[in-house]
Amino acid sequence: MTAGSAPPAPDPGRGCKGWAEGLRKRTISGALMGVFALAVLRQGDLAFAAMIAAGALLMAWEWTRLWSDGRYGLAGSATSAIFLAVVVLAFRDAPGWALAICAAGAVPAYVAARLAGAPRATWAALGICYLGPALVALVWLRGHGSDGERMMLWLLLTVVVTDTGAFFAGRLIGGPRLAPRISPKKTWAGLAGAIVGSFALGLVFAAVDMSAPAPATLAMAGAALAVVAQVGDLAESWVKRHFGVKDSSALIPGHGGILDRVDGLVAAAMALALVQWASAGRLLAWGA
Repeated sequence: MTAGSAPPAPDPGRGCKGWAEGLRKRTISGALMGVFALAVLRQGDLAFAAMIAAGALLMAWEWTRLWSDGRYGLAGSATSAIFLAVVVLAFRDAPGWALAICAAGAVPAYVAARLAGAPRATWAALGICYLGPALVALVWLRGHGSDGERMMLWLLLTVVVTDTGAFFAGRLIGGPRLAPRISPKKTWAGLAGAIVGSFALGLVFAAVDMSAPAPATLAMAGAALAVVAQVGDLAESWVKRHFGVKDSSALIPGHGGILDRVDGLVAAAMALALVQWASAGRLLAWGA
């Protein structure tokens, strides 16, 4: 551009085209992941635990690189080993021991990070304490035969509907920001869309699955989990903003990384598992 010349006029369609392309990638990636997850869910406890184990390794890789300036090293290896042990114990119907490993494993993860010279070793321990229980929750919830399969299906669909409802309601309605310092794009309208969508899903799911809890119960549980999932989303957004990165990785077109995709699921699974454990499975009882 020569001196005194006017800057090029902005292309009004560029933003729309970019948004549409991002949505297309997001939709295709989400659909493929959804089909794969549902297919694995149908194959039984072992296949599902294997999928969670594979996801755990990717989560360990992303989490370690997130706080260690892109390095994996000894801290990442320790995190991966602990996550695998947690998944195996949960699959072997020993969730108590798995949670104990999460608590105890924070120490070797921290030590490994310090030995590797990482300046933020505390984050290695935090990853074990937060993501580890979520892995236990997912495997434990699925490990109840056909009832566990249907509960996990409802949970996965609830998280998908939460994300979808929040995305479209936020885009179409807009309005005040939910947490502008953490995630500038999230709005109160998006949260409302997530809650309404998950509430409606609970009603439909209970109507289709005769062994599911009462429609009102499942709908209210879905609405509550939508809020929890959004909190999990915000938590991961805060971590990424803290480290100055946009995505946890670039593994999934349109979504970023595994942590970007499962941030809501991590929080929702832990909340659901806690409720089911505290109520001895009576609050949301399939097949009752």
